[in-house]
Amino acid sequence: IDAASNTGVDDIRDIRDKVKFAPSSVTYKVYIIDEVHMLSTGAFNALLKTLEEPPSHVIFILATTEPHKIPATIVSRCQRFDFKRISSQSIIGRMRQIVDANGTEVDEEALQLLARAAEGGMRDALSLLDQAISYSDEKVRVEDVLSVTGSASQKHLSEMAEAFLEKDVSKALTLSTELLHEGKDPVRFLGDLIYYYRDMLLYKTAPQLEEQLERVST
Repeated sequence: IDAASNTGVDDIRDIRDKVKFAPSSVTYKVYIIDEVHMLSTGAFNALLKTLEEPPSHVIFILATTEPHKIPATIVSRCQRFDFKRISSQSIIGRMRQIVDANGTEVDEEALQLLARAAEGGMRDALSLLDQAISYSDEKVRVEDVLSVTGSASQKHLSEMAEAFLEKDVSKALTLSTELLHEGKDPVRFLGDLIYYYRDMLLYKTAPQLEEQLERVST
């Protein structure tokens, strides 16, 4: 059930009425409510009693990316499982399997940029990969990924860091204007810049952790 589309009390009452009946061919009825944080206050209240005393043949799975929006009364009646972000290496490996199976040529650095832009989400990574393939000609290159994700190039990041180091306000403003004219996302650029500084610090203080670097090449 997509809670983003079925947010009302009536939708939850319909579920509440159906859980009373035992399944005929399986052991359990399993209700998965995706984006559960989108339910209205009334819908949460309607669900509360069922979660407190569910029938023995019913299992509820409440999925959300924003657990802080779920009422404490609901959370206290659930077992909570937090899933970690998928590592960039795992995402790159999966994308490599897909492009190899499809016979698509992709630059390794392009895969790295896609994995970072996905921020630990495999679904987002594969969606971005599909867009990059559609955007490219014969081979997916770094430029294609930068266009799809709105990320800044290594050159832009290096030049901006240099402007900060030199306290060159004019240069920094000029670079910012260029990025905006190219249609880059300012929020994405700030995130890329933070990662850039993080990786420079990591490379300087702990070069043995090279596999964790996101933006700084050796």
